[in-house]
Amino acid sequence: MEVLRDEPARPDGNPTRGVALIAHPHPLFGGTMENKVVQTVARAFVQCGWSAVRFNFRGVGTSAGVHDEGRGETDDMLAVAAQCAPTGPLALAGFSFGSFVASRAVEALNGTRRIERIVLVGTAASRFAVSTLPTDLLDRTLVIHGEKDETVPLIDVLDWARPQNLPVTVIPGASHFFHGQLPLLRSLVTRHLNSTF
Repeated sequence: MEVLRDEPARPDGNPTRGVALIAHPHPLFGGTMENKVVQTVARAFVQCGWSAVRFNFRGVGTSAGVHDEGRGETDDMLAVAAQCAPTGPLALAGFSFGSFVASRAVEALNGTRRIERIVLVGTAASRFAVSTLPTDLLDRTLVIHGEKDETVPLIDVLDWARPQNLPVTVIPGASHFFHGQLPLLRSLVTRHLNSTF
């Protein structure tokens, strides 16, 4: 697995708040860990004192393997969690296809590992069977979607979120890739990470 880890500056010597894993969009449509939305989410985590781990799914960049329609990619995310964050506070995040994979990773880890934060951006609810999130994690979850998302219609994300009573933060006028809206996206993620529960 090809992995990049960004560490926060900690001049006070305090430990990081935990490790955040951020999953990238669909590999067959150019998605990589260098995607600008993924990088923006990673920067927000680092700004808030988290170590941010981005990684390329199987078959992307120098990661071995071939695309596996989310099954193997979920295994990839779980393997990165085991390797890069075997203990301690954990956050899971994803963009588009990556949000689908992150939801599956949450489902797999639930009950065996405490997850401190979940961030799902451009959730691919109309394209994949995004997992229902555990009820006890809903207040730790941020779902962000663009009003004018041309890849995943907002209504499909609302239909996924509604039965869970899960709020969706909508950025007015934003497209799937949040062109011109990345500073606002970063600000929303930062606000979520700095909130207390």
